[in-house]
Amino acid sequence: MLKFLLKLSRFIENVVTFFGKFGAWLAIPLITIIVFDIITRRFFVLGSTKLQEMEWHLHTSLFLLVLGYAYLKDAHVRIEIVREKYSVKVKAILETLGIIVFLIPYTILVIYFGIDFVQRSFSMNEVSSALTGLSHRWIIKSFIPIGMLLLLLASFSLLLKNLIYIYGVFTGKKEYLINDYINKKYISKNN
Repeated sequence: MLKFLLKLSRFIENVVTFFGKFGAWLAIPLITIIVFDIITRRFFVLGSTKLQEMEWHLHTSLFLLVLGYAYLKDAHVRIEIVREKYSVKVKAILETLGIIVFLIPYTILVIYFGIDFVQRSFSMNEVSSALTGLSHRWIIKSFIPIGMLLLLLASFSLLLKNLIYIYGVFTGKKEYLINDYINKKYISKNN
């Protein structure tokens, strides 16, 4: 059963990684549009509301698609001053509690209200408040529940891995302590 859960965790991680890498590629059009906008504003005294809004939309999409991937890769902000003094077992327990108590409820709430947010925007055919802005505002708003869903999936993946690690520690089953995410994340940092 635990091996199946590890495989499930890896599958979820692969899905989140796919979308995270896809989102990272949005940096290229984002940078291109920003450079083009700066050059046209500075040297040709041209400005475009659509370009500015496209920058915001690409930045938002990039951030929300990469959020879950960053969590999987441990690239998010932590309070390391507090955490570093604890053992690997305590860190895994704290991570598990944090996922269960804070991250999962938060992402579920944002997904729930985000879907309503998108539905209202779609039904109103919401457009930019600027006259020359972009239309179809629901498209960018839909990235909120999508990004939170990816973060929720990433949290499930890490929750499974942490629970299996904790199980391995308390039962003494070493096969759940080696050659896996937890080993790479915690143990290799301490050795």
